[in-house]
Amino acid sequence: MTPLERRASASLASIFALRMLGLFLVLPVFSLEAQKFPGGDDPAMVGLAMGIYGLTQGLLQLPFGMASDRLGRKRVIVLGLLVFAAGSFLAASATSLTGLIIGRSLQGAGAVSAAVTALLADLTRDEVRTKAMAAVGASIGLMFALSLGIAPLLAAGIGLAGLFVLTGILALGGVAVVIWGVPAEPAEHRNQPRGRLVDVLTHGGLLRLDFGVFVLHAVQLAMWVAVPALLVQAGIAKDDHWWVYLPAVLGSFVVMGGTLFPLERRGYLRAAFLTAIGLILAVQLGLLVVASGTPHVGVLGGLLFVFFIGFNILEASQPSLASRIAPSASRGAALGVYNTLQSLGFFAGGAVGGLLAKHFGMQGLFLACAAAMLVWLLIAWPMRAPSRHSAAVGNA
Repeated sequence: MTPLERRASASLASIFALRMLGLFLVLPVFSLEAQKFPGGDDPAMVGLAMGIYGLTQGLLQLPFGMASDRLGRKRVIVLGLLVFAAGSFLAASATSLTGLIIGRSLQGAGAVSAAVTALLADLTRDEVRTKAMAAVGASIGLMFALSLGIAPLLAAGIGLAGLFVLTGILALGGVAVVIWGVPAEPAEHRNQPRGRLVDVLTHGGLLRLDFGVFVLHAVQLAMWVAVPALLVQAGIAKDDHWWVYLPAVLGSFVVMGGTLFPLERRGYLRAAFLTAIGLILAVQLGLLVVASGTPHVGVLGGLLFVFFIGFNILEASQPSLASRIAPSASRGAALGVYNTLQSLGFFAGGAVGGLLAKHFGMQGLFLACAAAMLVWLLIAWPMRAPSRHSAAVGNA
């Protein structure tokens, strides 16, 4: 990478990191803290409050991406981060579950993921873009992992409202990074011919990745409707959940770093990708068994360790694959659709996960998650990983 590309990759990955850390910080403790609000005893409403962020973000991701083509990437990113910060402060002031839902909705309206990834594509060459996109994907996985470790500690000290205030501050920090840290966007990208949206929506390889990112984030969020309660049943106080999360997270990063990139260099990216899906499927089946009896903290810790291995591999590789196989003239549209499905996955995971837990219990929730992962595995099976020297592979 050139110095400009390294600066672009680091600064844009940090924007994702700041924003996603703020989002993920509330995830491990939300279902427990929300019970303190009026209406917090309804799992369906709690799930809706967790996932509504993804619905508004999903609806606005593509419009924000298209606006960045016309108004400039950095302007749109700054606007989105300010909206996200406003939603965070509104959620912090909420006194009811309805207020939390409104605040989370406004958070999601700051939908800048497509604009950020499009700007990264503008600022990097084809031959290094995979590395740049992988850095962004890894930053998301790292923030998710970090949040699981520190969120219970922070919640014990500043509560859910304090976590939302911190989320807003992190978003404002992202604005500062955009203004002073991100390189100037190239003016010529506005003059490039734009591809057709239909080319993206009929591309087999992209559709597989779009479906996959939807399922991954739906399952991720749905799990955390039930996992904190399982840990409590296993005898771990909610303030001490980081004892389980942190070792699982750190160990999973060591495994991912020692497997994903060496396997990709040797041409086994497809095998690593499919294995990661299979690992998360196995975890859901394991949680199904655990939920039917008395949870044991050692078993839960082992299952979460395996989950994070699979999740981090997928979160690092999927954005890279999407950027590489997208037709160059339609890359912005492709990333917009990809990020839209990611956001809708958040919404579906929270909303449907809450309904499943309410009507079918934890076992029904984990069975549905396992079924979703199995469907994804079957759909992803025909995939062909792009070559290291090619930016696209057609309808892979």
